[in-house]
Formats: sequence, C-alpha cells, structure tokens
Amino acid sequence: MAVHTESNVKGKYLIYRNVPLVREGNVIYYGDMEEAYVLCLMIISYKEVPSSDNGAKVSVPDIVFGQIWSTDRTLPETDRVVKSFDKKGLAEALDFGITQLERYNKKSKAKS
Repeated sequence: MAVHTESNVKGKYLIYRNVPLVREGNVIYYGDMEEAYVLCLMIISYKEVPSSDNGAKVSVPDIVFGQIWSTDRTLPETDRVVKSFDKKGLAEALDFGITQLERYNKKSKAKS
C-alpha cells in the first residue's frame, strides 16, 4: 500500500514498499538515492479503457519504457544506464523494474 509522506524534496510523494515513488508528468522515478541504483519509468503511450464504476472511458498507460540508473554521479550520464526494457502496462513495467532494481542493488551491496 502506498502512503503519502513529506521530505526535504518540495511537496509530497508516495512511499511504495518503503521506497520513494515520484511521478513528474509521464516519468515515474522509484528508488532511494542512497542506494546504488534507481528505476526510471517513462510512459510512452496511453490507451482508453472503460471504467468499472460508470462505463466512462479512462486513460491508462499502455507502453512503458524503463531504465535502471546508477546513482553514481561521477559517471557520465551515458554510462549511468545499466539496463533498459519496455513493457505493456504500468503494472507489468513496475513489477519487472522493481525486481531488476532489487537485483542490481543486492549485487552492489555484495560487492561492498
């Protein structure tokens, strides 16, 4: 379950699985900048689906492009992307991305 919280980042943001989740337009950032890697999801397209409440159409993310980024600011930006993927739907992209993010962060902790 996601909860709202406040931080030194201006405004409120969600915490999902005890990790910050921030959306800015069509881009969703998930991760803790204290960790070695974070997840970035970019919503490429939307599709219209009927709402379960009243049958009205609602827009939901259709194609989502994701990247796992290193938080190491000493690396050039082009070298910070360690994995890229695309998925159908936000749930699939978030689920896959979180799994990959956890793997990369776990490997990073094992190296230290």
